[in-house]
Amino acid sequence: MTELHAIDAAADAIRAAAPAAAPAVGIVLGSGLGAVADAVTDAVDIPYGEIPGFPRPGVASHAGRLRLGTLGGAPVAVLQGRAHAYEGHGLADVVRPVRTLARLGCGTVILSNAAGSLRAEVGPGRLMLITDHINGTGLNPLAGPNEAALGERFFDMTSAYDAGLQDRLRDAARAESIDLAEGVYYWALGPSFETPAEIRAFRTLGADAVGMSTVPETIALRHMGVRVAAVSGITNLAAGMVAGSALDHAETMTRGSAMAGELARLLARCLTAWPQPSDRT
Repeated sequence: MTELHAIDAAADAIRAAAPAAAPAVGIVLGSGLGAVADAVTDAVDIPYGEIPGFPRPGVASHAGRLRLGTLGGAPVAVLQGRAHAYEGHGLADVVRPVRTLARLGCGTVILSNAAGSLRAEVGPGRLMLITDHINGTGLNPLAGPNEAALGERFFDMTSAYDAGLQDRLRDAARAESIDLAEGVYYWALGPSFETPAEIRAFRTLGADAVGMSTVPETIALRHMGVRVAAVSGITNLAAGMVAGSALDHAETMTRGSAMAGELARLLARCLTAWPQPSDRT
């Protein structure tokens, strides 16, 4: 089975389970942020286990469920949790859920994640708008034969994160009095957290936050011509930035859960009166 057939099989299963759903915007929820889905109205839930080809997340707080409904003014498809490359999944499996969102009709996808901050002034509890990324893994979900029906072999990544969507999120943050930081996201493979020396190196390269996801999904979505925006929930200052502190995933989940309500308000406001002319694909 080709990847295109796998994606279409997943999309067909979703349409069969929720025939009335017609999502225009996809949302991916990272570690600790699954409660954002509670703000979705008229919800229909489909467990990943009922969608062929969807990998099941192995990380606590990733529910492994697709929620279809409405958020703000937009019909949405919300992925509550994702699989990660560090769990042993191939990158084609990691990005298949977001590719499926695109095949369902989502011309826009907003990604979220939990991340560590490389800037002392952007501490835990802040949301950060991702303006660009650095792929520090050397991995790419498009390596191998190209699926021409999904996109061109070579394509531009100058504007990986859509400027119009960033403006909408900035406006939404102002309207909701949310202190939205901005910066460059560095994708590290994980699952181990980084060393202080690595964090210093990432900062020298121009990174503002570090995490273990999001970048492969962005690449796969841009390959398909989908508009992408992304927001990090800052859960901690990175290794070596706080003397005597050790990083652990429990803190990531706790901090992420605390920010889920704020992220839900940000997204709902962003999607109000959707779409504007600039949002049409």
